[in-house]
Amino acid sequence: MPQKKSDSSGIVYSTDNNFSFASDNNEKVFVPPADQRLVVKLDKKHRGGKVVTIIEGYQGNDIEETGKEIKKSCGTGGSVKDGIIIIQGDNRDKALAWLLKKGFKQVKKS
Repeated sequence: MPQKKSDSSGIVYSTDNNFSFASDNNEKVFVPPADQRLVVKLDKKHRGGKVVTIIEGYQGNDIEETGKEIKKSCGTGGSVKDGIIIIQGDNRDKALAWLLKKGFKQVKKS
């Protein structure tokens, strides 16, 4: 019996009866906050003159959740792209305070 899958993995249909879809290996990677080296900096390049706070160096699969919590604590918007947390505006002090409160000890502000 042919198997179908309705996602965007690229495979739509297979006539091989022994075919099985590869399981998604979404194990959570956890790196303790004290072991992470983060950099909190200000940036306005290629942003039409608007200033953003960037947090680089975060390790772990929960970067989306962490970015959401930091944005909420700063009271502003932002995004997570390519392993970098981007927060709108100059929120370096608020972001740094939140990170230190959550146990991130190796945080550099530049």
